Amino acid sequence: MQVTETLSEGLKRELKVVVPAADLEAKLVAKIDEIKGQIRINGFRPGKVPASHVRKLHGKALMGEIVQELIGETTRSTLEERSEKSAMQPQYKLTEDEEEANKIMDGKADLEFDIIYEVLPVIEVADVSGVEIERPVVEVEDSEVEERLTQIADSSRPFETKEGKSESGDRVLMSYLGKVDGEPFDGGADENAQLVLGSGQFIPGFEDQLIGKSAGDETVVKVTFPEEYGAAHLAGKDAEFDVVVKEVQAPGELELDDEFATKLGLESLEKLKEVIKQQVESQYGAMTRQRVKRQLLDKMDELHKFDVPPTLLEQEFENIWRQVTAEMNEAGKSFEDEDTTEEKAQEEYKAIAERRVRLGLVLSEIGEKSQIQVSDEEVQRGIMQRAQQFPGQERQVFEYYTQNAEALASIRAPIFEEKVVDYLLELVKVEDKTVTKEELEKLISEDEE
Repeated sequence: MQVTETLSEGLKRELKVVVPAADLEAKLVAKIDEIKGQIRINGFRPGKVPASHVRKLHGKALMGEIVQELIGETTRSTLEERSEKSAMQPQYKLTEDEEEANKIMDGKADLEFDIIYEVLPVIEVADVSGVEIERPVVEVEDSEVEERLTQIADSSRPFETKEGKSESGDRVLMSYLGKVDGEPFDGGADENAQLVLGSGQFIPGFEDQLIGKSAGDETVVKVTFPEEYGAAHLAGKDAEFDVVVKEVQAPGELELDDEFATKLGLESLEKLKEVIKQQVESQYGAMTRQRVKRQLLDKMDELHKFDVPPTLLEQEFENIWRQVTAEMNEAGKSFEDEDTTEEKAQEEYKAIAERRVRLGLVLSEIGEKSQIQVSDEEVQRGIMQRAQQFPGQERQVFEYYTQNAEALASIRAPIFEEKVVDYLLELVKVEDKTVTKEELEKLISEDEE
C-alpha cells in the first residue's frame, strides 16, 4: 500500500492511497476462507461449499466490505503515523468509472482513493498563572430579603369584593377585546382577566385608565404599544381595548408571621427568610460565575492565536447565523433596524464563530492534557435536568439522549467545559470585589453587548 500527500495547504490535507490488486485479492481469499464454513447452500454439505462458488455468489459484496474496512483502517493508521488529528470526519473520493469500479470489486485492479480532511492545529497551551481576574460579589442585604418577602406576600395576598370605585392596589376582574386600526388582533382578548392596578403588568397607561371604575362599567382604554414590544406586528402601534369591569376587589390584610411561612411549607418566618436569602445568593452567584467565566475566556482568547479549521468555522457560523436570522424573522426586524447591513453582521458573527471554535479547541486541549473527565453520573444528572424541563415527557427525553450519540454529546460538552473552567480558575489569580446588584447587572449587560 502506498500513501502520497497531494495537498498540504494551511490545515487542509489530501492524501492519495493506492492498494495493489494483489493485496485486495489476498484479503478476499482470506475472507472467503473465513466464512465458507458458515455458508449454507442447497446441494452442498455444511462446510463443503467450494471457495469458487462462494466467490461467484458473494465476491463483490465481500470485496465491498473489504474496501470499507481498508478505507477506515488506512485513515486511522495514516493519521496516527503522521501525528495528525482530523478536525471532522474525513471525506473520501473513489473512482466514479463503473468499469474501473467493477475491476476493483473483482480484485483485478488497484484500489485508489483520496482522503480529504482538515487537521486540528497544534496548540501550545499558554501559562495562565499570571492571569488576573476580578470576581464581583454582591452581599445580600436584609432589606432585599424583606423586599423579596413582600413580593411573595403580595402574590399570596387575599382580595375581597368591594363596592364603589377602584383605586391603585385594587384588583379588577374584567373582559377585554383589543383592536388595532379597528381590527381585533391575536392575543388581544380575554374573558376573565385579573389585574392589580399599579402592578405594571399591562401596557403602560392601561392600568391608569381603569382607576375610578366600578363593577359593570364599560370603557375604552387607549394605549400605544412600546417600540420594543415583543410582538413585532404590534410594536409602536396605537390600540384600543373594549373593557368590561366585572368586579372590583380590595386587597386584604396579610400578616408576615410564622403562620404565613407555614402555609408556604416552612416551619417559621425566619426559615422562610433564610430560604429567600439563599435563593437570592444563588441568583447573584450565577451572575458572578457568568462574569468570571467571560473574563477568563477573554484572557484565553488573548493568549492563544492560531488558525482554526475552515470547516469547523463554517459550521459554527452557519449555526449562529441560522439562529440570528430566525430570531430576526420572528421579531419582524431587518438589519437596517439594527443599524447595520447583512454583510457587516456576517463579518461580526464570523468573528464570534472563530472565537468560539478557537476557545473550544483550547479548552479541549487543556482538558485532555489535564485528564479532566466527565463521569457517567454527571451525564445522567445532566439528562435528568433536561428531562425536568419537559413535565410528562421525561421518559421520552431520557430515551432520546441515551439513544442518540450526538444528543448525548450536547449534554457532556457543557459539563466538560465547566470543569475545565473550574480547573483554570484554580490556576489564575482571582480577586473578590464587593459590588452592588446594579453594578453586577451592568457588567453582565456589557458582556452581552
